Order: sequence, then structure tokens, then C-alpha cells
Amino acid sequence: MFTGLVEEVGTIQSIISNSKSSKIIIKAKKILEDIKLGDSISTNGVCLTVVDFSNSTLSVDVMPESMRRSNLKHLSIGTKVNLERALKLSDRLGGHLVSGHIDGTGIISGYEIESNAIWLTISAPYNLLKYVVEKGSIAIDGISLTVAYVDKNVFKVSIIPHTKEITTLINRKIGDEVNLECDMIGKYVEKLLGIKHQSSDNENINFEFLNRYGFI
Repeated sequence: MFTGLVEEVGTIQSIISNSKSSKIIIKAKKILEDIKLGDSISTNGVCLTVVDFSNSTLSVDVMPESMRRSNLKHLSIGTKVNLERALKLSDRLGGHLVSGHIDGTGIISGYEIESNAIWLTISAPYNLLKYVVEKGSIAIDGISLTVAYVDKNVFKVSIIPHTKEITTLINRKIGDEVNLECDMIGKYVEKLLGIKHQSSDNENINFEFLNRYGFI
């Protein structure tokens, strides 16, 4: 489990790939301070397991499911990645609970500068947007951010200077793919209630809807 507060930006040093999976070697510093074999490391928001490490690098295996679900398939030597060690139970939860299990990806479709902040617009499929709530939390490439706007096609977040300085997000370009992990609470509620979404043209939430699913 993670918080979405990036500790360090690492650099891809080597990629050993086969047709579907990869072994990635990442150059880092801070997260190596207390690293052990088997540790979980959030890499651009994807929970990966440390299989080897040295004084300056760590190695992780990326299985086919992670490659399909995330933007890790686009990594190349020299690419910068957001890194975070797993949460300790004694730590402050400064971001939000992030599992490191990517729900899917979105596409950066806009940037807009407003004073000291940058508005970032991300387009995403409906099966992800249905869990995105205004003023709720979302992890973008492993970064815990607050949703400031959402509709049927896109959502927006506002990035503060600190986030610009310590993550890779500001280096992303329009058209780039980013990893998305929606707030897990909505997914659990949907599962427990047995709600099935058929399309983006879902029925409105009204008295009939609330009665059907046992709210009234």
C-alpha cells in the first residue's frame, strides 16, 4: 500500500524485454536507503517487487498484466519514473490510500497555467471515469492528486509547484499516456451493491434508482 506521495524520481538504466514482460533496472538513491529483496516499490504508480539491488540501482520484474494495463510498456533507457516505497503503518497518510494496482490509462489532452498552478486535463474511458469524483482523489503515474473537474470524457487536476518540482508529471506532453488508479472506495461500493454499468448513457440517479439499490 502507498500514499501517492512521490519520494524520488528515478531513471531507467536498462530494460530486458521479451514479447510480453520485462525486467527493468532503475537508477535511484533515496529509496535504496533501507531496501530489501521482495520490497514493493511504486513505479509510475505500478506496484513492483524488488528482485535485485546495488548501491545505486534496483531491479524489478514487470509481468504481462502490468504491461497491458500501464504505460510501462513505453519506457526506454533514460526515462524518468516516479518512485515511492510502501507505506509504513506508523507513517502519516499525507496523500490517499493507493494500492499500486493500475485500473488503466488516460491521455493528457490539455495544459493551462493559472498563477502558480497548472491545470492538467486527462481524457479517459468511461469505465474509469465512472469512479472519478469531483474533490475526490486519484493517482496519476503514482501521484496522489485531487480531482477538480470531471465530466463524461475528461477530468482535471490542478498541480501545485511542489508537485511540479518532485515528480515527472510536468515533463509529460499532450498525447502522452499516464497510469490511473481510481480511489478504491468507489469500486468496493459498486461491487458490494452489485451495480452494473452498461454504457456512458447510464440511468440518472433518482428515487427509482435509489429504491432499486436499497438506499430508500
